[in-house]
Amino acid sequence: MTWPRVDGLRSIEFGSPGAVRTELVGLVLAGAKTATAGLLEHDYAAEGEEVEHVGERLAVLDDSGARVATVRVTEVRVVPFAAVDDAFARDEGEGYEGHEDWARSHERFWAAHAGVAVRADTPVVCLRFVLETGA
Repeated sequence: MTWPRVDGLRSIEFGSPGAVRTELVGLVLAGAKTATAGLLEHDYAAEGEEVEHVGERLAVLDDSGARVATVRVTEVRVVPFAAVDDAFARDEGEGYEGHEDWARSHERFWAAHAGVAVRADTPVVCLRFVLETGA
């Protein structure tokens, strides 16, 4: 299963469908959310997708699957779960003070929505991006 393509771009969907996705897309559109994380094995390998690359443009999809914006990837790092730093956690724009808040939230999310129990060495894809205007 591959990610949807929209207007020739790979798509990116934030969080789980419903209120969470609506909130996260709102943070992206407001410029508050400039980073996101995914599990290398679950979100990429199992989906048959390659990790994004710097400069890649992604179609941001809302809860209905419609393209609402475009982001351009500015940084890609694959790090162990325990190595996600405080700055990255804050750049996710969801009010995390640092790694500990981020880790607790993401452990719960990935357990509930992906059925994955993360460990300290679980590979996490950390993306930073900028919102493109007029796209």
